[in-house]
Amino acid sequence: MKIRQATAADIDTLSALLDQLFSIEQDFTPDRGKQRVGLEELLAAPDAYPVVAEDEGRVVGMATLQVLISTAEGGRCGLIEDLVVSESYRGRGIGRALMDHLIRWADKKGLTRLQLLADRDNQPALAFYKKQGWSTTRLIALRK
Repeated sequence: MKIRQATAADIDTLSALLDQLFSIEQDFTPDRGKQRVGLEELLAAPDAYPVVAEDEGRVVGMATLQVLISTAEGGRCGLIEDLVVSESYRGRGIGRALMDHLIRWADKKGLTRLQLLADRDNQPALAFYKKQGWSTTRLIALRK
C-alpha cells in the first residue's frame, strides 16, 4: 500500500469514496456535483493536503487536512476531514496509515493542534479515533 497526495485524476474515485462516507453521516447527502467542486478546490488550495491510499495502483482510501489559524494556539493548526476507506478494504490498517501520514505531515509543517469532526452515530469511526489516541472535547459543532 502506498499513500500519496491526491491529483485531479483521482477526483472520480474520491467522489465515489465520499458517497460511502456521506451515506452514513447524518449531516450530509451525497452529491457528486458538489463533491467534484469541493475536491477541485481542495486540490488547488495552498493550505490543503488531500491524500489517497493506493493498493496495487487502485485508490482505496482518502483523507484531507486543511490548515487553519488558531488564536487559542497562537499559530497554525489542522482540520482533518473526509477520512474514508473503501468498504471492501476496511480493517487492513489503511485508515490508520492515512492518519499517521497526515500527522507526520502536520508535524513537519509545525501545526500546533489537529482536530476532526465525526458523526456522533458513527460508532465504528468513533471507536477507531479513540483507539488512535484521539479524545472528545467539550466543543459542539454548529452550522448555518
